[in-house]
Amino acid sequence: MGHYHDHNHHTPHIENINRAFIWGIGLNLAFVIVEAGAGLYLNSLALLSDAGHNLSDVVSLILALLAFHLMKAKASVNYTYGYKKSTVLVSLLNAIILLVAVGVIFSESIEKLKNPQPIEGNAIAWVAGIGIFINAFTAWLFFKDRKHDLNIKGAYLHMAADTLVSVGVLISGIIIQYTDWYMIDPIIGLVVAIVILISTWNLLHDSLRLSL
Repeated sequence: MGHYHDHNHHTPHIENINRAFIWGIGLNLAFVIVEAGAGLYLNSLALLSDAGHNLSDVVSLILALLAFHLMKAKASVNYTYGYKKSTVLVSLLNAIILLVAVGVIFSESIEKLKNPQPIEGNAIAWVAGIGIFINAFTAWLFFKDRKHDLNIKGAYLHMAADTLVSVGVLISGIIIQYTDWYMIDPIIGLVVAIVILISTWNLLHDSLRLSL
């Protein structure tokens, strides 16, 4: 129980944290719209898959913001401990969403390995570059408080993972532009999925233990 208390000890900064979540939700939602539009226009499965992954992160950030508002709710007759543990439950849900995203990336990457298709490397690289900036900035918003609360740690891992995904897409776009080696796209997708899986494991372990 002492470990759980430590993760929720820094609630005086809750307004700043809420502001970080709102910035993250707004920026990433805008990027999802741009990336999905570019993916449809360029007929790029890589961009569409990444847009879907970013959309799952937007949903996770919204859930995390909701959890912080529930933390401020007072205890009631039915919920005598209040709703403060909702942050732990949301962090568990975030870990599960990340694992589902990993599964989708694995599936799409294997499909691309079997059926590689020509795509426009230069345009993909530019869109991915924008994604790197937005995801890295959002991750930075949560960096300072990531060790104080599992909910914030989950949001940070989501955005850090998205930054890695965008880096992978950028590299594959550059390689495709100069070599037409379309197989690099699914290969980098598999590598990124493994990195996300490793980074999510501790979050899943901690949130599951604290929820019990």
